[in-house]
Amino acid sequence: MSYEEKGSWVYLIVVTGTCAAYVAMVLSRADGGPLTDVAYRSPMLWSMGVAMVLAIIVRILVEMVRPSETYRKDVRDRDIGRFGEYVGGSVLAIGMLVPFALTLLAADHFWIANAMYAAFAVASLVGAAARVVAYRRGMGAWMSRTG
Repeated sequence: MSYEEKGSWVYLIVVTGTCAAYVAMVLSRADGGPLTDVAYRSPMLWSMGVAMVLAIIVRILVEMVRPSETYRKDVRDRDIGRFGEYVGGSVLAIGMLVPFALTLLAADHFWIANAMYAAFAVASLVGAAARVVAYRRGMGAWMSRTG
């Protein structure tokens, strides 16, 4: 498994875990009450910060346990990385329509912020998953400059 593929796996796992922890924390704080009354700002910011730091730490630990043969990106790594960014960026662009609509409808800040968080999280997960699938199954000639 290449260095870049390992990084995609790490990112996929870390983002899934931190998003799940955030949702669990918000739901537990609601305790049956309205979600809009939950103090969500701090857990949201912490989940983002923890995701970034944890992704770096876990990636370093993975490399310590199972070092990669090389850390240089080849053409395939660059193509797959670009593909993952295109997919994730497209999901983000579409996903950001929801908080935009909520803003126009003057929805509570809780819903707007969480819609933005969800759009970023889903885009990150889909982009990382697209990279993992491309590494596992290949990209095909139509997706690759080398095909």
